[in-house]
Amino acid sequence: MPVSLEPSRRSQVSPFIAMDVMAEAGILERAGRTIAHMEVGQPGAPAPRLVREAAMKALEDGRIGYTEALGMMSLRERIARHYADHYGVGIPVERVVVTTGSSGGFILGFLAMFDPGARVAISAPGYPAYRNTLSALGLEPVDIETHAAGGWVMTPEAIEMAHRDAPLKGVLAMSPANPSGTMMDRAQLEALAKTCRRLGIWFISDEIYHGLAYEKKEVTALSVDNNAVVINSFSKYYCMTGWRVGWMILPEALVRPVERLAQSLYISVPKLSQIAAEAAFDATEELEVIKAGYAKNRALLLNELPRIGIDKLLPCDGAFYVYADIARFTNDSMGFCKRLLEEQGIAGAPGMDFDPARGHHFMRLSFAGTHEDCLATVQGLERFLKGGA
Repeated sequence: MPVSLEPSRRSQVSPFIAMDVMAEAGILERAGRTIAHMEVGQPGAPAPRLVREAAMKALEDGRIGYTEALGMMSLRERIARHYADHYGVGIPVERVVVTTGSSGGFILGFLAMFDPGARVAISAPGYPAYRNTLSALGLEPVDIETHAAGGWVMTPEAIEMAHRDAPLKGVLAMSPANPSGTMMDRAQLEALAKTCRRLGIWFISDEIYHGLAYEKKEVTALSVDNNAVVINSFSKYYCMTGWRVGWMILPEALVRPVERLAQSLYISVPKLSQIAAEAAFDATEELEVIKAGYAKNRALLLNELPRIGIDKLLPCDGAFYVYADIARFTNDSMGFCKRLLEEQGIAGAPGMDFDPARGHHFMRLSFAGTHEDCLATVQGLERFLKGGA
């Protein structure tokens, strides 16, 4: 008998449920159904015209080869200039690293900062890939529950409590946050950074939704802690999800370790995507029009969802999500979203994706798509909650 081969234990991570929902919605679409896509945080708009034109010109010019592992110097310089222009923070170009989206940045960063078994704090609710990536790398994700009393953001007190239970090696915060859209102001971010410095813990700030703030201004962790590890991407504000290009700002001590890892793991980020990304910084006028569309969608949902009975919403300060407490309707968000898709053609993300402990009565809706999808979602939800077809 041949020996039975089994997948590794590290591969046994939980599924990214929102992606599973997208796959199920695709099956229904291919069968002829019309689906309102509210499940995945993906801009409905294409990449800006300047981005597409830069890529087309690069293809016409000929060969697309490797770049340095840390990224094209011209793109790194443009990213550093962005911090000076947008935040008033001076960043040496040597600390800028181009990555394959923020996802590639997290893998490189986690490998450079942590040894197997290290405990890393993440917020709940929070982005599910944090937990899965940490687990796959042999690290221990530590959920820090956020609450209304703390503004639904991670607090220094919660970090200290988790650190007393067993030492933490890192804290990963996100503002604006996924799935909630909540944001930390400067004082909250500074308090968190100071706590990490005092405890000797790496502080990582996921700033992928910067640029998408509606009533507050986003603050970069680099304005309160020069040694913070900042991860960002061209996926969200810049509408470049499929181009898979992002960046990190690293303390000097991490640059060479990350460079060595990048050289071996993927050699370099695709040059075509890097060329296109550099052009994205000049597309602000078009991008702000797209953002205005998100604001319109946000206003619709914040006005209409309470009217139909979904009135417990987390603060939606930034990003493009509404995270709703649906406990009055169900204690099974997985089943609720499954039926909503099958019966009304509305694809939403169950809260279990984002909070294993409390997500059974939450649902996330992304308003990054069309206004028509948002209207259809409100109408379909109203029928669904009334038991109509």
